Amino acid sequence: MAGSGVELNGWGAPPGSRLEIRVERWPIRGQFNIARGSKREAVVVVAEIGDGIHKGRGECLPYARYGESVEGVVASIEGCRQAIASGLDRATLARLLPPGAARNALDCALWDLAAKQSGSSVAALANLPPLHEVPTAFTISLGAPETMATQAKAASQHPLLKLKLGGAGDVERLAAVCAAVPHTRLIADANEAWQPHETESLLAAALDAGIELVEQPLLAGEDALLAEITHPLPICADESAHDGASLEALAERYDAVNVKLDKTGGLTEALLTAERAKALGLKVMVGSMVATSLAMAPALLVAQDADWVDLDGPLLLERDREPGLAYEAGSVFPPPPDLWG
Repeated sequence: MAGSGVELNGWGAPPGSRLEIRVERWPIRGQFNIARGSKREAVVVVAEIGDGIHKGRGECLPYARYGESVEGVVASIEGCRQAIASGLDRATLARLLPPGAARNALDCALWDLAAKQSGSSVAALANLPPLHEVPTAFTISLGAPETMATQAKAASQHPLLKLKLGGAGDVERLAAVCAAVPHTRLIADANEAWQPHETESLLAAALDAGIELVEQPLLAGEDALLAEITHPLPICADESAHDGASLEALAERYDAVNVKLDKTGGLTEALLTAERAKALGLKVMVGSMVATSLAMAPALLVAQDADWVDLDGPLLLERDREPGLAYEAGSVFPPPPDLWG
């Protein structure tokens, strides 16, 4: 990733290219709970760009927390139809759309199309070494302490678990999971649910439970406190961090940043954001929304030398795409060309 030399120009959709947009619903196994709500399905938007011979695909998940809706993202992608027909590259796309889900789907579709046009891999086009498998976290949904402990024990074949926290009751959740899986690596995600007055005590409880990273304890925009308190373990920005331009203001508050393609607006900016984070002395986590292997595949390029990886979305679904990503022994493997890249 570092020194990848990613450029915005180069390969793109040639004039005459066509755009297809699909909204797809993928049932979640059971129910996925975080501090701000629950859901039973992942509703994704897929953009497909074809040049008459080859087709490239990209998947995004519109996220209401960032003011996105499925309808709005579809409309934003649809608004690029004429630009695609006229010939669209990633530099022009970055000017047409802001960072977010819509740009992510199109940016990843352009990378995939370029790989198919060139007969090469996206990794090679991005000046990266051949991809290798990376360890990924497996998420334990927010619930009662005993429920999370039971789920963690059932998932203990995964070397790294990510615990969704919710504020009230988190001390008990942390203690219960730690007791259930004392030899498993643990990270935690509060999804902005902690209150300022309890942050230090909850960080201490997380440290006691063996947590090695806490994501986004406080509301984005209300996290200045983090620059004033001691961090007994690394704190990672998620909702507070979007693209590379957002990072400098966070460097004194956080120790790490969660790079997600649906926030950065695609692989192009995600690679640049990860490089910027490292230049600022921040560690890098690569995450994603709950989506299919098509959404995870581009993120694997950013994850190659990340400090933490959280790309378990397909494992949380009732079913995945065919072909999909291969997961084995807590690691996720590079995508087959028929999937992406």
